Amino acid sequence: MPVAAASDKAAPAAVAQAATPVQPAGQGTHEAPKAGAASHGEAGHGEAGEAHKSHFPPFDATTFASQLLWLVLSFGLLYILMSRVALPRIGRILEERHDRIADDLEEASKHKAESEAAQAAYEKALAEARSKANTIAGETRNRLTADSDANRKALEAQLADKLATAEARIASTKTEALTHVKGIAVDATHAIVSTLIGTAPAPADVEKAVDGVMARKDAA
Repeated sequence: MPVAAASDKAAPAAVAQAATPVQPAGQGTHEAPKAGAASHGEAGHGEAGEAHKSHFPPFDATTFASQLLWLVLSFGLLYILMSRVALPRIGRILEERHDRIADDLEEASKHKAESEAAQAAYEKALAEARSKANTIAGETRNRLTADSDANRKALEAQLADKLATAEARIASTKTEALTHVKGIAVDATHAIVSTLIGTAPAPADVEKAVDGVMARKDAA
């Protein structure tokens, strides 16, 4: 029975070997290592990827202590730099800016007070100038009125004097003219009467008659 079983097992192996195609020399020896190398490379890459994924430094539990130490050191260094260098400079800059703003506000308030004082002084001077101008205008108007009244009175006095002088002159001229008229009237009357009656009348009668006519004329 063992011999029969061995023969039975050898028969299929012989059939399989006979069915396998014959390859050229050298091909089988080259392809076997290639397949082995490929499988070996894929295994290496897979292990490297797994190692890379599992050993990312921030998530590596074995480096937590050193990370915390460097974090504390960095934070302490940053705090020292900020508290000793940056924050004092910032505070000094803010203080200088605050002082500058306060000085500017004080100067602005000072200028505002000066401008208000100047405006008040200007308004006061303007009011005084207006009052003085009104006073001067009133005084000038009163002086001109007084001068015009005085000139008018003086002119009226002069006109009155001239009128009186003219009236006196006219009266004198009238009297003188009336004297001449009386003489002319006496001569004309004497000539007319002499012509009418043929004899010369007495001069006293002619003069008396002319005086009577002139007296009646003045009375009328």
